[in-house]
Formats: sequence, structure tokens, C-alpha cells
Amino acid sequence: MTGSSKEKIKAPATDNQGSGNDLRGATQLTIAAVQGVVDLVESLHGTISSLSPIVGASRAHQTRGITGLVYRSIRGVTRITGATLDTALARLTPLLNAHASMPTQPREASLAALNGIFGDFLARSGNPLATEMQLRNQGRNIDLNRKALTEALPHANGKLLILIHGLCMNDQQWLRNGHDHGRELAIRLGYTPLYLRYNSGLHISTNGAALSSLLETLVEQWPVPIEELVLLGHSMGGLVARSACQHAGSNQSRWLKHLSSMLFLGTPHHGAPLERAGSWVDLLLGISPYSAPFARLGMARSDGIRDLRHGIIVETDWQTHPSSPRADNRSPLPLPAHVACYTIAATRQHPTETIDPQACGEASKLPVRGDGLVPVSSALGKHRETKQDLRFATTRQKIFFDTNHFDLLNRQDVFEQLCLWLEPLQGRGRPA
Repeated sequence: MTGSSKEKIKAPATDNQGSGNDLRGATQLTIAAVQGVVDLVESLHGTISSLSPIVGASRAHQTRGITGLVYRSIRGVTRITGATLDTALARLTPLLNAHASMPTQPREASLAALNGIFGDFLARSGNPLATEMQLRNQGRNIDLNRKALTEALPHANGKLLILIHGLCMNDQQWLRNGHDHGRELAIRLGYTPLYLRYNSGLHISTNGAALSSLLETLVEQWPVPIEELVLLGHSMGGLVARSACQHAGSNQSRWLKHLSSMLFLGTPHHGAPLERAGSWVDLLLGISPYSAPFARLGMARSDGIRDLRHGIIVETDWQTHPSSPRADNRSPLPLPAHVACYTIAATRQHPTETIDPQACGEASKLPVRGDGLVPVSSALGKHRETKQDLRFATTRQKIFFDTNHFDLLNRQDVFEQLCLWLEPLQGRGRPA
């Protein structure tokens, strides 16, 4: 499921799509000879219809009655002709939407999972299930024109915070166990948070270029003068943020001049070895019954997942040097010189098993165990080759112990660390 630099990154917005469009999109996927996805979609549909909890134990479901008949019909018809089926489902969409509405959060979690695995293919084939990059607030897309921004965000100020999710996730999953870093930073430090939603199956550089373009428009249309622009990325989201900066620098984009800080949570700056075994997919998708059906596709490799092998964020790197399990041929890409950059790593290791995290200046002294997905050295930007080392200042890196990859989204001590780093910026804008 690899693609070229010409991937289509635009797809129909999914805010108002119902299960009819979802079914039609899944059918287009099967038309492309991905016959096994029919079983997957049926299991997913059955899970959602059973109204299982969003997070918790998962089990396979099979649909019944008319819905089951639809899926059995799909299996038969796809052997004959896909175009006829797609046309028929287009006519059935209004009826299906009227009688089978799907809960928003489970549906979006499922779409995010599918996009993480097959997003490059979905975008290239024009599938309606492909996620369009959007800035969102409270789960709704925001139009990037001054009037719409003023109406949607009547209390907007000059302190912008953009939150960027990771692989197979979406903007609403920043809320975990009742905590949302964006919401809490708005309360504590007065930021106006906006949440990025994107197709995490595309190349990281593709998403970086799209984010740069989006931020350029946002800065131009923001209704008040911008004092600060902060990017907060979790996991792959941090790589997308860095890629956006690289693209902006190459194209002299104006938004980069407003960027004051970037904060990374468990970002695999130098890749994640678990990508090679499909563990990213297995662990990410097993956290919810709505994404668990996709875990059977754990060996699938979208362009985005392939990029995670070494942390590839520059387009020419994957074009010139296709990703391989061993070779790391990335072009060195230092952090933006004028931006305050902070990074947080997590380890499941107990703090007594290693030295004080503040003293972890050498890679050999870092905790052996990572957060379950990302090695500590990768999250801290450390590399054995000097040209690849990101050289985060000692005071701008932190290790959290007894913590996994997803705990970084809701731990109170992680939030307090973010505040500790951001508080000195208050009232003086971009750091020196």
C-alpha cells in the first residue's frame, strides 16, 4: 500500500456522513480486491450495533437479519462487478443513514484505525472513508476563514495551541480517563486549543506539507493578533509537526515565524523497532472494541507505518531511499533554531532501576525499557551519530517512569511538566 508523492490528500469531509456512506466506502475497498475487509467491516458493524463500551474488552460480532444479508450480498456481488454494487449502495445511502445511525465517537475511532492501516490506499482511490485533514474544536470541523473562526471561537485569543494525534487515532482521543491536555492548558494557561485530525496512513511528509498549508491559512485568518503558536504532538503527531516545520522552512511560509514552542510526547524521532513486527498496529488497535477488528490486519503497512520504522519525515528520504528494516538513510534534520523544543519520553521501568532521569545525558545510561512502543532514546532524540542527534537541552527533556505510551495523554505529572515549560512564555510570546 505504498504510494507516490502525488497521493490525494483530500477526501469528502466525514462530519455528517452516516453508516450508508461508511458502507459504500467499505464496499469500494472490497472492489479493489481486499475481500477480507468485508469480514472485518461486518465484525466492526456488529460491534457498534451491540453498543459495546468504547474502551474495554472486545469480542467479534456477526451481523444478523437485513444487515447480515447486505454483507452476504456484498461477498457475492464483488465477485461479479464492483461498479454496479457501488452505484446501488449510492442509491441506498439515504435509507441506510435514516435507519442505522452510528455513535460518533466509536465511528470516528474506527475510521481513524482504518486510515492508519490503509489510509494511503483510501486516499489514492478516492474512497469516502479517507480522512481529510481538518482543524477541529469539540469534535467539529472549523472553517478557516475569519468570520467562521470568530463565530466558532468567540473567546479566541492570541495564544494558539495545536494538538496533533498519533497513528490510528483521532482528535477526540486526546480525552483519556477524563483528562485532555488541550482543555486543561486552556484553563490553566489561557490557550485556545485546536485539534488536528488527519489520515495517519499517509506519508508523514505528506501530512507535514498539508499541515503547513493549513497553518498558513490559519495564521492569515486568525481573528486576533497571534502572540504564541504552540504545537503539541503525541507519537507520530510530533513527527508530523517537525515535517511541517521542514516544509515551511523550504517554502518560506509565514506561519513558522509565529511558532514559539513545540512539545513532543512519546515521539519516535529516530523510529520505533516495533514497527517491523506489526506491534504498533496490534497495540494501538487493541485498546477499543471498535478498533479491535482491525488488529487482524497487524501485518499491513501503510506509508505512514513504514515511515515510523526510522522516523522518516522528509519526502526525498522515502523517495530516494525506500524504508528497509536495517538501513537508516535519513537526511539530518535539526530542530528549528528559533523554536523552544521540549520532549517527553516514557518508560515502563521503575525509577529505582536506573539513575535520576535528569542525569540521563548519555544514551548508555538511559532506561532499557521504553513505553511499549517507542524507545526512550528515540523519544529524547538521542542518536549514536552526532549529525542525527537532535540535542534537546537537558532542561527541555523529561523521562516519566512506570508509564506507557498512552499514559502520556492523561497523567497529571505529565500535564504539570507541560505547564512548567510553557508558563515562562506567558506574557512574552516567542522565546529567545
